[in-house]
Amino acid sequence: MDEALSAAAAVGDDSIQRRSQGRVTPDAFTHGTSRQREKWFSTGYESGDPTRCDMFSGSI
Repeated sequence: MDEALSAAAAVGDDSIQRRSQGRVTPDAFTHGTSRQREKWFSTGYESGDPTRCDMFSGSI
């Protein structure tokens, strides 16, 4: 589970921007922040329902 959460966080827009540009530009996000990706992965995993992984339909 720790590895899955780390992978989800690594591909968050904030994490990618920080590594590639050295700064974070929230207006340019397209796939969610690291925190959002971790939360929605956990929601789907813990519920056993992959449809609950939809980070664009809910909020943190």
